[in-house]
Amino acid sequence: MSTTGLSPTDLERRLVAALPTDVDFASARHVTERAIHLEVRQGVVQPSMIGHDEGVMLTVWQRGGLGYGATSDLSDAGLAAAVADARRWASVTAGRTVVDSCPLRHTVGGFESAVARPAGGVAELVEMLAGHEARLGGDGRIVDSAVSLDLADTESLLVTNGGGRVEQIIHQVFPDMRVSANDGGHTQTRTYGHGAFCGQGGLEVLDRHGFAQAAPRLVEQVLELLSAPNCPSGDMDLVLEPDQMALQIHESIGHPLELDRILGDERNYAGTSFVTPDMFGTYHYGSDLLNVTFDPTVPGQLAAYGFDDDGTLARRIHLIVDGVLQRPMGGAVSQSRSGMSGVANSRACSWNRPPIDRMANLNVEPGCSTSEQLVAEVEHGILMETNVSWSIDDSRNKFQFGCEYGRLIEDGELTTVVRNPNYRGISATFWRSLSGVADPDSFSVMGVGNCGKGEPNQQVRVGHASPRCRFSDVTVFGGEP
Repeated sequence: MSTTGLSPTDLERRLVAALPTDVDFASARHVTERAIHLEVRQGVVQPSMIGHDEGVMLTVWQRGGLGYGATSDLSDAGLAAAVADARRWASVTAGRTVVDSCPLRHTVGGFESAVARPAGGVAELVEMLAGHEARLGGDGRIVDSAVSLDLADTESLLVTNGGGRVEQIIHQVFPDMRVSANDGGHTQTRTYGHGAFCGQGGLEVLDRHGFAQAAPRLVEQVLELLSAPNCPSGDMDLVLEPDQMALQIHESIGHPLELDRILGDERNYAGTSFVTPDMFGTYHYGSDLLNVTFDPTVPGQLAAYGFDDDGTLARRIHLIVDGVLQRPMGGAVSQSRSGMSGVANSRACSWNRPPIDRMANLNVEPGCSTSEQLVAEVEHGILMETNVSWSIDDSRNKFQFGCEYGRLIEDGELTTVVRNPNYRGISATFWRSLSGVADPDSFSVMGVGNCGKGEPNQQVRVGHASPRCRFSDVTVFGGEP
């Protein structure tokens, strides 16, 4: 668990010894993350970036007060100073917090990502990336190309003053590939899912979405886009591929359902939510085809875990059933302050941040239609793939998204490729226009690696999964005058 020269057993012993026993609850959450970034761009190996981050967060609850103290000094003196900070803030906040008593428990358990194909050494990985990047060239219209790989290994140990112990080891892989082309008047870019095709595990993550076969397809499509017409404007049926669905889920279901946002905690930073507490149990968030789960137990998905950072056991829970909103995403503290049921989603980005309500794996469940049926039933519409731009208001309601690649649908057939496809809508009504959800054959497990939230800011990794989906009467427009 540590590279400080101490054995994990010794570090754990000292963490437990540092916890005060004369308070209602105390915990130490030790986190180590090792990360590496490798990239080849236009035939040139870019400087590798290797990171190591390690520290501990001490938390104290006393008489309803809550305090934190974080440190990267893992000596006995460093731990004692962090405990003193946490105790002081717990004393200052006693009687002033949003809950009357500590809602946390002394949990025991563990979790580790399964790895089927461990990553090799840096030289071997760079050679692989260079081979893929070379396949992005060969045409004079291509002006930029890059292939990259990010690996992150995170180990966490949560111990409490009542015998709680949760150890988790998470391995995450982030492949990326992009190519840009220009014909003098237009520049277009095509990417490998715009970063969505990430997950937990080893190099088998690259196989899940055909990383090794992606380069020729991206080249063909980016050149195709150069001569493609601008996306037409109008209200029409919209079919979204899973890599665009990932961001649609993220922005217009994920953030609106985070309970601390519903309770007003994000007003000063990123807004609130159009969702209100009285909606749960009755509000029709979408059509009866919409079923959404919070599920950190999906193997290989980016935000899979056994327990959240407060030690709450992770479980698969439906948030939306047959279109009706059932429960928010709120951890133990938000559940206690609101009196509402929630999920195990109290998460922190690192050792120097306290856990807050965050998405984890948030998934649209498969339906019964085939992918082909979703297209065949459209008389006039468009298929869009891979996000390129996004905008949503501060209540997570009105939105506008742009995609890299579009194809018109005419009389049930995919026809003309169009460039710069965009669409807009309102979350409160958009999901009610859901008219088709494909079966498990198109269900893709993906993720978003850079979700920002909170003050001070926390960037966390979240998972999304979805099949191909169809929406009716959506406002579509092109990105050019």
